[in-house]
Formats: sequence, C-alpha cells, structure tokens
Amino acid sequence: MGMEHLPVEVIGNILSRLGAARDIVIASATCRKWREAFCYHLHTLSFNSKDWPLYHDLTTSQLEILTTETIFQTTGLQGLSILMDEVDEFSASMVIAWLMHTRETLRNLWYNVRTTPNVNILEICGRQKLETLFLGHNLIMGVEPNYQRFSCLKSLSLSSVSISALDMSLLLTACPKIEILNLVNLEIAMSDTQVAVELRSPTLKSIYVEEISLDKFILEADGLEHLHLKECVLELFELVGKGTLKQCKIDDVSFIHFDIGESLENLEVVDINNFTIIWPKFYKMISRSSKLRRLRLWDVFFDNEDEILDLETIAVCFPQLSYLSLRYDLRDRVLHYGLQGSSHLENVIEMELGWTDINELFLDWAEGLLQRCPNLRKLVIHEVILEIKTHEEYQMLGNFTSSIVQLMRKYMHVEVQFYYE
Repeated sequence: MGMEHLPVEVIGNILSRLGAARDIVIASATCRKWREAFCYHLHTLSFNSKDWPLYHDLTTSQLEILTTETIFQTTGLQGLSILMDEVDEFSASMVIAWLMHTRETLRNLWYNVRTTPNVNILEICGRQKLETLFLGHNLIMGVEPNYQRFSCLKSLSLSSVSISALDMSLLLTACPKIEILNLVNLEIAMSDTQVAVELRSPTLKSIYVEEISLDKFILEADGLEHLHLKECVLELFELVGKGTLKQCKIDDVSFIHFDIGESLENLEVVDINNFTIIWPKFYKMISRSSKLRRLRLWDVFFDNEDEILDLETIAVCFPQLSYLSLRYDLRDRVLHYGLQGSSHLENVIEMELGWTDINELFLDWAEGLLQRCPNLRKLVIHEVILEIKTHEEYQMLGNFTSSIVQLMRKYMHVEVQFYYE
C-alpha cells in the first residue's frame, strides 16, 4: 500500500512521532492529506530552542508569531512541549493564548518559558486533564488546592522554580493521584511560621530532589518506593512511611540528621555516593533489608575512623545481594577487621571496586573480596590516576597493574574491566 492510501489518522501518528515542530511542519507540506493530518490528528508537538540552530537567529517577536501560527492550526493536542531555555522573555499574553487553545485536550505539558509578567500555569491548566506537568523558570504563589486542582496528574516536575514552603505543600495536596515528583534547583521561601518543608502524599511512589538547601525536609508518603537525593544541603531529612521503600540513592548530599525509618524490609537498592556516613546508625536502618540486591558505597567517608564496614555483616544481613560496589579510604584497620569472618556472598555476580592511592592494601582487600564471592562473573576496577611526572611513579603504576593481572589469573572465570579516572 502506497503512502497516499494511508488513513489520515495513521499519518497523524507518524507526524506526532517526529515531535519537533519544524520537522512536523515540513512533513505536513507533502500534500493536502498530510496537511489535514497535521491540523486534525496531530497529538504531540514540541518547540525546543536546542533542536534548531535557526531559533537563535529569530527575534523573540518572530518566534512568538511562528509558534502561535503553528499551535493555532492544530486541534486536539495531547502533548505540548515548549522548552525555550535559551530564548529571551516571551510576551505573557502570547503564552496564555497557546495554553488556552490547547488546555482542554492536553495530557502532557512541558513548559520552560520566561515571560513578562509571570504566567500562572496552575490557574490556566488546573481543573483540566493533565497527567504530566513539567515547569521550568516559573513563579508559583497563592496556590488554592480546591480551585487549582489537578485531579488526573501523576507526574510533577519543577525546575528553577520559586515557591514558598506552604505553596509547595498545598500544590501536592492539589494532586490527589500524584506518583512521581521531581524537584530541581528550587528557590523555596520560608516564613516565620513555616520552619520546614513538609510534604504529604498517600499516592507518591517516586521522588527526586536535586540542588536544594533546606533546614528541615519532612516527607510523609506511605507508598514511596524510590528516593533519590542529589547535591543537596539538608540539616534534617525525615521520611515517614510504611516500609514500602525499594530504592534509596544519596549522591553528594550533606546531612546532620537523616532518617528513612526502620521498616525497610522491602529495600532492594542502596546507592550512596560522596557522603559522610555514621555507619552504625545507617546500618541499623537497613539491616533488616533482607531483599537487598544492590549495595553501592562509593567515596563514602565514615564519621568515626574506628567504624568498620565488614563483609561478614553484609553477607549475613543481605543474602540476596547480587551487586556490590565499594570505594572508600583503605587503612590497615579496615583491611584487618573488614575481611574477618567466613560467610560467603553467594549471590554476588558483579562487583565494582575503586581506589585512589596505589598501595598493597588494595590488592589484599580485592583478593579478600574475591575469595568471599565464589559465583562472581564480572569485576570492574576503577582507578584514579593523578598527574604522574616521574619515572618512579610510572614504574609504581605498572607494577600495580601487573599485580592485579597476576591476581586475576587465579580467577579466570571472572570478566575484568578497568576504568581510569
């Protein structure tokens, strides 16, 4: 069957998969039928300042006209993406016109547009059928949960948004079906009566927080499964839940108090990177997580130098562990006490080890770990190579690499990879 015989609805789906507005407009010029598909059966449209270099050659006024003409030719858009991060401020009246034209059919909206004055997205798109909402470079204030309600919203992402702690809490209340929440680089205003950010949601399953500084962050989410905190400064973080957490990732975060509860029987993934840890307290939280499959402790610093992460404890408490990744400061005490015991990590099939200093401790540590993982299939070694200047330093690195190769000859069934940083 030739292209001319394709149903107009199928052509609409083809155009929607192109995504970028420029490509859709060009393709729709093929013939009258494709033009009809563009006007009446297109369901996804995207304007992104990074997609087309010529966007930067147009004035803001020209961009507004081009965008307006394109959007107003469509009916029934379900997905609209307007990401103009590299463009100067648009006229608020133009942006409001785009949203008013599409809001009744929209299911997914990605909006990152600077305007003068600020456009109240919640007021325009509330009480509609949005399921996904991404807001960037926007000001949110005066949230009214009963009026600005998002009864169908499942995913909310805020990036470089200014909002008060109270409005943040009210916004979550206005989303009774929310499952995914992403908060990146927010400017959160606190009041004299609001000393903490307190969020509550019985339906929330996943939260990602990046580049946020707060004194207190309290999250009450009975069904939370995924927690990821990255590059944050939080004096206190507390998760109040019912033991549904499956994945916990902490990447370069500063805490004074960190509490994710003690009912963590369903935890499957723990991924800690660049973090000072009070090991006894953290271990107490996760020690009942017998379903743990992946444990990553990378560039971890222990609050007390006498604290030891021992393999015996890991082997006994996490019998289903299949992936183990470790990089932290090696000392004689760590080597001596950390390898004590006889329990094997029977299910570990992949392991990653890292070091920053060339010394014999790493070789002994690596061999001890290999002996305790009889079913290991893959070993990845990360090496940090500082600037090498002298012949002696090159010789030391060569000898070290030779020693690793010689060690691995005892474990020919294990695939070995080296990564140099």
